[in-house]
Amino acid sequence: MNFNVCFNNYVTEINNYLKDTLFGKKGLIYDAMGYSLYAGGKRIRPVISLACCDALDGNHSAALVYAGAIEMIHTYSLIHDDLPCMDDDDLRRGKPTNHIVYGEDTAVLAGDALLNFACEGIVSKDELPAQMSLKALKIIYSASGAEGMIGGQIMDMLAEKEAPDAQTLNLLHSKKTGALIRAAASVGALSAGKDENLFNDYSSSLGLAFQIRDDILDIEGDAEKFGKPILSDEKNNKTTYVTLYGMDGAKKRLSDETQKAIASIEFLGEKGEFLRELALYLLQREN
Repeated sequence: MNFNVCFNNYVTEINNYLKDTLFGKKGLIYDAMGYSLYAGGKRIRPVISLACCDALDGNHSAALVYAGAIEMIHTYSLIHDDLPCMDDDDLRRGKPTNHIVYGEDTAVLAGDALLNFACEGIVSKDELPAQMSLKALKIIYSASGAEGMIGGQIMDMLAEKEAPDAQTLNLLHSKKTGALIRAAASVGALSAGKDENLFNDYSSSLGLAFQIRDDILDIEGDAEKFGKPILSDEKNNKTTYVTLYGMDGAKKRLSDETQKAIASIEFLGEKGEFLRELALYLLQREN
């Protein structure tokens, strides 16, 4: 199947699942949650989960539930990242950020609620194997906690005061950006009954490439396509792969990591075609 068709099918399936989770629920908190959850977005993390599962002929229904949880957690993190006390951004995915529309207090609670909903979405699925779901919860919440995404965010805050070296920057982004991407691939493998670390090399390189591309787009990107203001890293005095390596060096690192990701899934043969195309797609993305 054509990559774009397959990718769009995954995104549609994920969007439908996410809409079902809040279907019929009314009130301010649900409005605020849905505002950010349904604001668009590339759905890269859940797509990775489904694609890794399908490449191994796994339990697609289980992967969809775990993928949905990861996207809820990712969305909550974006709501909180945009707050005035964090990155203080007014735009996300081309729309006013959650706190601009609903206020800071409601935005904080909407993020908190999405974090809780992610767990509820998994534990409420009695039809899924209990041990599989328990392991998925451990993977997802470890990746999003103090040793993962939140830990990376703390490192990012500290980096504004003391510029990190290359090794520290790699560690920072392996947590802040990379941890949820690795978790997405891990639950995909788990859904197929395989070792959760099967795609670790692929997802680690993909996560790093994703961040490098973000750093490049923050300078060269089109704000309308990027969906948020450019030059925000410079405004916040952040060390990026571009400030460390220069634009040419960052682009070379991006290409190298993309090729490493592709090389790591050669064992899949034809079954890995979508994952290979996905790595190339992320190399060239504009948003």
